[in-house]
Amino acid sequence: MALSDSILKSMIVSELQAQGFVTGGEHARSEQLAEAIAKAVVAHITAAAEVPVTSGSSAGSYKVK
Repeated sequence: MALSDSILKSMIVSELQAQGFVTGGEHARSEQLAEAIAKAVVAHITAAAEVPVTSGSSAGSYKVK
């Protein structure tokens, strides 16, 4: 499954709402905060992701593209 910053953003906003945060209104910035967090998390995971292959002729660790 591919990582999606837009799905993660929606999940963050939903969790903020569940925790009692007000996410709407003229001065609310939680959508922008959630988007920034989601993009940073996806970028970090994507940059650091490796797949270990433990056996066979392709054994080793490979970066995820």
